[in-house]
Amino acid sequence: MSEAIRGAPGPAAGGGAPPLIGITTYEEPARWGVWVREAALLPASYVRSVERAGGVPVMIPPTGSLRGLAALVSRLDGLVLAGGGDLDPDLYGAERHAETGPPQPQRDRFELALARAAVDADLPFLAICRGMQVLNVARGGALVQHLPEAVGHKAHAPEVGKIGTHRVQISATSAVGKILGDVADVPTYHHQAVSRLGKGLSAVAWADDQVVEAVELQGHRFGLGVQWHPEDGDDKRLFEALVAEAAGR
Repeated sequence: MSEAIRGAPGPAAGGGAPPLIGITTYEEPARWGVWVREAALLPASYVRSVERAGGVPVMIPPTGSLRGLAALVSRLDGLVLAGGGDLDPDLYGAERHAETGPPQPQRDRFELALARAAVDADLPFLAICRGMQVLNVARGGALVQHLPEAVGHKAHAPEVGKIGTHRVQISATSAVGKILGDVADVPTYHHQAVSRLGKGLSAVAWADDQVVEAVELQGHRFGLGVQWHPEDGDDKRLFEALVAEAAGR
């Protein structure tokens, strides 16, 4: 990984063309005006985080067809795999837990393929919450389906519908550590996490209960995953590092 991991300013400040950063989206029922319809949507905090870091955000809907995926990846300078609902546990060979959310087969299929295409293309990416879980499963890993049962508390999602905060310890020699330091208080909201790491992934940050909070894809130009939600916090250095790396593509 290049010097961009140190959180350099976004490329727009330097006068160059700002990089295109794709962001995966949700497919959910939504209401606007007189309409209630299925929509490809995304919390605005993702869009604002990319924009403030100097990138151009491009929303990517979970299409039913994978046709054109390679062309899409070739046109992007970077990628954010966004948060969202639980992956289907059948994808990593597990039986469904009673607390696991309803399946979203189209989104799962699309994002797993997109993650693999980004890895193959050496495209810089930041995988967030569900996105980190998608990355892990795409690399052959598995997930803990319900953390409160596994760790005995609800600190990773302390209040329904509200982002919480907890501290993580970070490997100081990792790319994440070089961006954020060896400790950070991070915005959190998740009830699943990595159990078995996927091929080529290294754990580089942990909560006090030893839940894996960040991973890095070894040998990749910029391949980071965090279990927390940096888009909902004040610290935008991960986005700045992604955009800075993408600007050198």
